[in-house]
Amino acid sequence: MDREHVKGVADKAKGAIKEGAGKLSGDKDLQREGKADKAKGAVHNVAGDVKDAARDAADAVKK
Repeated sequence: MDREHVKGVADKAKGAIKEGAGKLSGDKDLQREGKADKAKGAVHNVAGDVKDAARDAADAVKK
């Protein structure tokens, strides 16, 4: 697991907590922040997947 994947997991967890807290308290702004953090986490995961694919392709070329 590389740095991008770790950031993605952290942002998704933070977003889920914020979104849940917003739902419980009725705070729509906090809910939106949570959804934004979860989306940011998904972007980090995709970036990590792209890096993994590039690394795998480079390794395949070396062989």
